[in-house]
Amino acid sequence: MKSEDTPFEGGPMDGRVLPVLLGATGHPPKTYRIPVPAPDGGPPTVLVYRRVPRGHSKRLGLTQGWKYEYAAEGEKGAGGRGRALKWPWSKPDTTPGGKRDDADE
Repeated sequence: MKSEDTPFEGGPMDGRVLPVLLGATGHPPKTYRIPVPAPDGGPPTVLVYRRVPRGHSKRLGLTQGWKYEYAAEGEKGAGGRGRALKWPWSKPDTTPGGKRDDADE
């Protein structure tokens, strides 16, 4: 598997460069989660980093690489990027009283 040295910015990993495995498209994952064990043996704290472009080329505006920025809010927030997908067929029942619709018969 290919890996790429990727810098981390912000949070406890600020300034570090780690080799990150690349996916099938040649890009690192959009989010990078680092579990940090608790000193008292409790559940680990998970640090969440989000992938952002490192820079853009002058002529074509192509991405020059990737870096990770610390997401202090973790899975939530950041413009709703941590939310689960909402599929149209999983909407709540909107018929009055939860009764079946005539079209279902």
